[in-house]
Amino acid sequence: MAKSLTLKNLPEALHARLSAAARHHRRSLNNEAIVCLEAGLAAGSAPVQDRLREIRALRQTLGTSDFEPTTIEAFMAEGRP
Repeated sequence: MAKSLTLKNLPEALHARLSAAARHHRRSLNNEAIVCLEAGLAAGSAPVQDRLREIRALRQTLGTSDFEPTTIEAFMAEGRP
C-alpha cells in the first residue's frame, strides 16, 4: 500500500525548482518529488566499484577528443560548459 508524506518548511527556492522541473517533465508536483527522491536514493545505493565500471564503459563509447587543452580553455573562457 502506498504511503503519504507531508513536507514541512520546504524552502521557497527549492519548491520553485521542483515546480519548474515538474512543469518541464509534464508531471505533477507529487510525481516529480517521487522521481527526484527515487533518483537521489538510488544513486547512493550502487557499490562504488559497480559505478566505476559503468562510468568506464560509458567513456569507451565516447571516443577520443580532437580538442587541444588550449582550445578547451578558450571554450571555457567564452562561458561554454
